[in-house]
Amino acid sequence: MLSFSVSAASAVPVQDTAAIAPERASGFTVKSPVETQRFAVAAANPLATEAGYQIIQAGGSAIDAAVAIQAVLTLVEPQSSGIGGGAFLMYSDGQQIIAYDGRETAPAAVDETLFLDDQGNPLEFMDAVASGLSVGVPGVLKMLEQAHREQGQLDWEVLFQPAIRLAEQGFAVSPRLHQLLSSEQHLQQDPLAAAFYYDDQGEPHPVGYLLRNPALANILKRIASEGSEAFYQGDVAADLVARVRQHSRHPGRLSEEDLAAYLPLRREPICTLWQRYRICGFPPPSSGHLTLMQILGILEHLPQQPGLDDTGLPSEAWLHQFLEASRLSFADRAMYIADPDFVEAPGGSWQHLLQPSYLKSRAALIGSASMGSGGARAGEPFVITTAYAPQPEQPEYGTSHISIVDADGRALAMTTTIESAFGARILADGGTGLDGGYLLNNELTDFSFQSQDAQGRPIANRVEPGKRPRSSMSPTLVFDAESGELVASLGSPGGAAIIHYTAKTLVAMLDWRLDAQAAISLPHAITLGGPVYLEQGRFSAVLLEALRSRGHDVSERELTSGLQVIKVIPTGFSGGADPRREGVVLGD
Repeated sequence: MLSFSVSAASAVPVQDTAAIAPERASGFTVKSPVETQRFAVAAANPLATEAGYQIIQAGGSAIDAAVAIQAVLTLVEPQSSGIGGGAFLMYSDGQQIIAYDGRETAPAAVDETLFLDDQGNPLEFMDAVASGLSVGVPGVLKMLEQAHREQGQLDWEVLFQPAIRLAEQGFAVSPRLHQLLSSEQHLQQDPLAAAFYYDDQGEPHPVGYLLRNPALANILKRIASEGSEAFYQGDVAADLVARVRQHSRHPGRLSEEDLAAYLPLRREPICTLWQRYRICGFPPPSSGHLTLMQILGILEHLPQQPGLDDTGLPSEAWLHQFLEASRLSFADRAMYIADPDFVEAPGGSWQHLLQPSYLKSRAALIGSASMGSGGARAGEPFVITTAYAPQPEQPEYGTSHISIVDADGRALAMTTTIESAFGARILADGGTGLDGGYLLNNELTDFSFQSQDAQGRPIANRVEPGKRPRSSMSPTLVFDAESGELVASLGSPGGAAIIHYTAKTLVAMLDWRLDAQAAISLPHAITLGGPVYLEQGRFSAVLLEALRSRGHDVSERELTSGLQVIKVIPTGFSGGADPRREGVVLGD
């Protein structure tokens, strides 16, 4: 039996600021690129990265390391992902590229009225989130089990040892976890969570507090020895369902039959040529790849602008084009993209959204002045036979990202989530009666609360039984278009802004030739079609005013991405982890 140990995390400064980002800010720590020769692992928490590192050191594959990392993230980064959620995993073994879909599904008993009150009006967003209504069937464990069965090297049981050890012995509460617990408004409404994450006075456990999770250790031991069935059937499943269906305010509709019936899917990735690269990403129900490649494709049809200004930051002219391309791409996203088992792609193929002639026509709509909030409309990439209504804007949250390239060149990019910070604010102990457990997702709030518009046109991403909600997760693998060699693995958390974060990092790394860490550290700029948000304190007042003079409604906010990037270099790999979170890169 292999044995692993995991050491404590280093501190990150705390910064108390308001945020529109999915998770609040916890400081900005300057980081340097990490160069390795044989393999590289990047994850959102040092303890998780170390677990993946140890698995590869022991002869494991990238998939093996991802399983170990996810188990540890369930413990140490519970606000972002865990076994109670779902994930998209992009994988390459050098010969084939596979998209593993572990997205949550809607219970069989839901209908289009799931998030409507008795008068037929949408519930307040957070009222729906912190409830049993929002919990979808978790998919990450079954997806990882399938991927491991097909691509793993080490025994399944071995992969959970680092997380079990940490859960039993305890880990030091990190500055970021403490900060998020301090600002959280709903978690203490759940009795188990309140007793576990807070003290008797209702204060979050302080930074450095040794937090043990015997309930999660017990659950992970069962999963390790019995496989994912230990989660999807039996006592753990019954406990999960009971907590959803017996919620004090809004009971959910999840059943044990829903859990037992869940199936992960292997999907065909979408690979798109851009410059001299082949960029491969996740197909719907993810909107990530299609939308970010629309942004990059539209930019290619616009007059070239200097990417970086004299200060080394994105230039005002480039930002204007990037933001306008984002408006157009998000308009298409709101109209067309949803679970492909329920919604037909325009003209029968998602590739129609990426046709150069269509993107050129979209680029022609961009001028020197902004279209402004609501000014962008969805295009018609093909003759449309179904008249969909655009989805009204609503918040999107959460997530964590993992990038790995193992010693045999197998690469993955996996974005994993429970959606909002701390998910549905429901802690489940698996029926163990022990302290702790794991948090349940609120993934169903990624569906549109409304099913149709005022004209009765259906919204593609409406709630339907068995459907997977649309996602912005954008796990991305990049290859040289000519040689087919791996170039990079990357992705980010951040709700809908994942798309902007990943697109900007691709441009900075591949077009502007920045190293991985420098590309990640560049300041962010986003719009979902309405106001523009620039990362607080990172751009000059002159640049903000220049964008306003073009008609952009600009304000500054914390934009807490969590990018992880591994880039191939001649001597091996160069990795970067987002300075806005606690992630690190390790490798040999």
